[in-house]
Amino acid sequence: MEIVQIVQDFGFPVIAALGMLYMIYYVWKRITSDVEDKLEETSVVLIGLIDRIRMLDNDIIRLQQKLDTAIEVKRRVNEDLDKTNNGKNKQIRKSSSRKTQ
Repeated sequence: MEIVQIVQDFGFPVIAALGMLYMIYYVWKRITSDVEDKLEETSVVLIGLIDRIRMLDNDIIRLQQKLDTAIEVKRRVNEDLDKTNNGKNKQIRKSSSRKTQ
């Protein structure tokens, strides 16, 4: 009976507006508190992911440097082999041309 008396005293539109105001306030507080909690969790996860990406980027840079070094070493070894083989080929040609003469 209290609700009926309040509606008679203040009118239905006023009571409905107050009820809607409370409902909006409740929903707003509930959503903001839930969203803030989720944002905090998400920011922690995001920081962890950024750290992992940085570590992977550093690993990629180190691997690229190792690959560049390996390619350079292989190139130098091939050049040395080519020089050695060219020298041997010249010696073989000289010795075979002496034998034929």
